[in-house]
Order: sequence, then C-alpha cells, then structure tokens
Amino acid sequence: MTVPAIKLTGLRKSFGPVEAVAGIDLEIADGEFFSMLGPSGSGKTTVLRMIAGFELPTAGTVRLNGRDVTRQAPYERDVNTVFQDYALFPHLNVLENVEYGLRVRKVPRRERRERAERALATVRLEGFGSRKPGAMSGGQRQRVALARALVNRPGVLLLDEPLGALDLKLREQMQVELKEIQRDVGITFVFVTHDQDEALTMSDRVAVFDEGRIAQVGTPEEVYERPATPFVAGFVGTSNLLTGAVARTLIGRDGTFSVRPEKITIGDDGAPGTVAEVIYAGPVTRFVVDLDAGARVVVVEQNLRTGTAAAAGLRGKPVRLSWHDEHVIEIPSTKENVDAA
Repeated sequence: MTVPAIKLTGLRKSFGPVEAVAGIDLEIADGEFFSMLGPSGSGKTTVLRMIAGFELPTAGTVRLNGRDVTRQAPYERDVNTVFQDYALFPHLNVLENVEYGLRVRKVPRRERRERAERALATVRLEGFGSRKPGAMSGGQRQRVALARALVNRPGVLLLDEPLGALDLKLREQMQVELKEIQRDVGITFVFVTHDQDEALTMSDRVAVFDEGRIAQVGTPEEVYERPATPFVAGFVGTSNLLTGAVARTLIGRDGTFSVRPEKITIGDDGAPGTVAEVIYAGPVTRFVVDLDAGARVVVVEQNLRTGTAAAAGLRGKPVRLSWHDEHVIEIPSTKENVDAA
C-alpha cells in the first residue's frame, strides 16, 4: 500500500473558545495537486499552518510520508511554503533570493548556484538571476518565490493563496503555469484558496471546507457535478436549490435538489416563470427567473446566437425552463465530516 504524502487524523485546533478546525481526517497522495477550498474562517489556512508546523494542533496527528511530525518544528519537516506576499528579500537579486535557503543549510557555493539556476529554469525564469525583485512583475516575483521553495527539493509544497495579489489575467495565466510546473517537478502541491475557479482549474482533488470541517472531498468534476451538501452546491459555482413544495412541484418528490444554471434551457416547454433580470457577462448572459412554483433560479446561456439586445428584451417576459433528469442532483441534508481516506 502506498504511503500518503500527508495524513491528518482527528486534527483539531482551538483558539480560546473558538474551534477553528473541528476534526479533520484527510489523506493526500504523493505527487497530487490538492486544493483546500473554502470561505474566510472555514479552517483551511489553519490546517495548512498545522501541516507546515506554524501552528500546533489542539488534538490529532500530522504525518508526512508516514512519519509523525505533529510536534516537530517547521524546519524539521520536509515541506516548504509559498505565501501570497512572496516574502522576497528586496536587497538581494533573484538568484541570491533563490539560493538563500541553501546558503543557510551550508550547501557549497557551486552546488548552490547550479541548483538555484535549475530552479529558475523550472519556473521559466532563465536569465533573470541578476534582477532585483522590485524590477519584476507580480507574476515574475511569484515565480521567484516558487523557485526559492522548490530549490530545497521538499517532499510537499504548501501554497497559501499565492495568486491572490495578482490581477485576473495574470492569475489565470499563473494557474496554468503552476499546474504545468507541478506536473514537471512531480512533488505534492497543497494549495489553499477561496477562489473556486482556481481550485477547479488546477486540482487533482479538492477539499471544500465549511466551519472547520471538510464538507466534501473529490475531483473537481465530482465536487461541481455531485455536491454532497447544500453548502458545497452553493459555494462551488452557482447552484439552483429546489426544496419543499417547489421540489414536489418541479421534481415530483420531497428532498433538496440542485440544478446548475448552465444545465437549464429557456424554451417552449417546461416550468413556467418570469424573467426578473438579464445580466450580460461577455461570453455568457445570466437570466434570473422567478418560477411560478415559487423559486428564483439563475439560467446561463452562451452568447452564440442571441444578441444582447434580444436577450435584454426578455426582461419581464414569461418563459419556460426545462432540464434533463440526469442533471438534477439530490443533495443529502447532513453536514457530517467526509472521510477522505
């Protein structure tokens, strides 16, 4: 049986009366790109800090490659961390920044220089060694921070919202580059974010955090297409939740059901309603529809044929909405922690 890169068992963390992490059991495979996704205060960053050794658990254990490191100092663990603010030394050039950790470890100068140059090549920054961080773009500085973390050859790389300070276009570019770099170096990446698009774009698996617990663990497709709780359905993308009398009318039975906006079609058949709002968003248009059955739902259509003026003309007009039965997902009402083993 393969030993996981990270294994968390019964992990808890309290700050006074506040329980930030309320019992986490989780395994992350060697070489996996794993994301911890959730809103502020959900516990994801606290879990990352306990893996790194910056916080000690109130209860539970942290194992790295089978070794219990729960009470070990950060420098004794085979991990490195990349932060949102990069934490580069402004008075050192890029190569010196990347070499810094090796210099602290007394690695000989020649080996230090060779490893730093290889790390810069890994993050596509060949030839940038003599520059100062202040003369580089945000995306380049982020890659320097990544090279500095990789140069020590850690078994696990922890990334705490590293793209949060970048503008949208650069953030999207770095999402692709980070995944390519992770695939090239082959080490375990644990990525903390509150951005669902980042998590879905880059991850092999995602853990969705809710109030100090893991609400669901799965592939991006599983988490998006088959949410395990109403919270996951609402946090990961936009979801139309149908319950109570609305569910009985539209689905034909009791329960809580989710239908994603892009799965709904505006046409001549289906559930009647009235368009309350039309929102143009470039590639797509969002329609907010008040159904006669009593629910407000969102419908998303790609802007392939209908012009924006024609779409806007639907505001206040009656419409009918339909969807395929296989796109209706029944969601359990429980909020129990998920066993991610």
